[in-house]
Amino acid sequence: MEKKRILIVDDEAVIREAIRRSLDGDSYQVDLAPSGHLALEKLQESDYQLVISDLKMPGMNGMDVLKAIKILQPEIPVIMITGYSTIDSAVEAMKNGAFDYLAKPFTPEQIRERVEKALDQRAVLLENFYLKKELRDRQGFDSFVGKSKAMEKVYRRIIQVAPTDSTVLITGESGTGKELVARAVHRNSARKDQPFVAVDCTSLAESLLESELFGHIKGSFTGAVQTKTGLFKVADGGTLFLDEVSNISLTTQAKLLRVLQEREVVPIGGTKPVPIDIRLIAATNRSLKELVAEGRFREDLFFRLNIIPVDLPPLRERQGDLPILVGHFLQKFSQEIGKEIRGLTPEAMAQIERYPFMGNVRELENVIERAVVLAAGDLIEEDDLELQLGGGDEERFSCHYVPRTADELKETKRQVREQAVMPVERAFVLDALKRNDWNVTRAAEEVGMLRPNFQALLKKQGISVREHTSV
Repeated sequence: MEKKRILIVDDEAVIREAIRRSLDGDSYQVDLAPSGHLALEKLQESDYQLVISDLKMPGMNGMDVLKAIKILQPEIPVIMITGYSTIDSAVEAMKNGAFDYLAKPFTPEQIRERVEKALDQRAVLLENFYLKKELRDRQGFDSFVGKSKAMEKVYRRIIQVAPTDSTVLITGESGTGKELVARAVHRNSARKDQPFVAVDCTSLAESLLESELFGHIKGSFTGAVQTKTGLFKVADGGTLFLDEVSNISLTTQAKLLRVLQEREVVPIGGTKPVPIDIRLIAATNRSLKELVAEGRFREDLFFRLNIIPVDLPPLRERQGDLPILVGHFLQKFSQEIGKEIRGLTPEAMAQIERYPFMGNVRELENVIERAVVLAAGDLIEEDDLELQLGGGDEERFSCHYVPRTADELKETKRQVREQAVMPVERAFVLDALKRNDWNVTRAAEEVGMLRPNFQALLKKQGISVREHTSV
């Protein structure tokens, strides 16, 4: 293993030698410099992973050395040492970029501990630096906003999987950006110049979905007035993105599995297989493992789809990204709407930080767009956000956010107080029934619930289907 090179800068020979002895071993190569000027000369001649510098030295002092290093080689961590242990000097050193601050006298264990931490931090900084550089050099990442560790993990996974032809399964709550990930994978693949075809599996009935995916022959069913090319064939050579794949029926799942195994499709009403060459990316906001356990998703298809999993974190787990996203959307909608909005009042920003954002980034984007439209001045105020917190959760969930699946309802229940659950459940049930023409069986299947459990919610909420289905 290559040794880490460390430069010790101190005008006292006794201190320099003491630190050298503390770091003796197979892991480090330690060089010494008796002054700040000689230290900068060595830094220009050799590559160092860490600098340990005394703060008080004649001529060029340690603070000058620190500032010079942060200009010339900002990725090198610097540990400052001094016998003048004051709060002011510690704060100034940290403000100027020092990694740590150690007062004399110190033990060999203390210096080794700080050196290990500093080198670990440098490794993380370099990894993030090269990751960001690689992202800048690639396509499709300009739509992503955020630098949290959770999102950097996603970026790294996209870079790893994009050059391959492996099937990708993207999981995450509604509004986390699953299609953005799919497009980024496509744009950084060898198929980038070929079609990217996206299909929302929730927007089509089962018969129409099969026709869209596999195509059909003229006259194969009522309404098939002409032959239609399926989207599998339209995406030939490129990428097919199946969004919310958990919503397809078991019958369509079986056909999809066969397509993935055989790499050919048979149009509805046809007999001749049509070969295809596609890269499949699927996405879901529900747990396919749970659906497999319930018998509502084929296990063999799950294994086919889950070759490379990409899990998108919800907004509440993206530490530090919320202010960045707010600033991004503020700038975006200020330009689009033609308003000069300078920012948010502290009270408005505090309200956003307390808000749960069950709809994640998509909901945050909608909130900021609305606020920019409603803002009377150049600062967005609390009333412009139209967010309801505390006792107003009922209004929020009945007006702004309605869960569309059982999994989303479960997550909503987990995050809000109990008094908000009743309106959430009522909106959830009514919305599902309306989407399915008040058919209880279809509504229960769509949201991922057993029919008896869905009926129990109807009874709990006092909802009568007969009132809406009587002629």
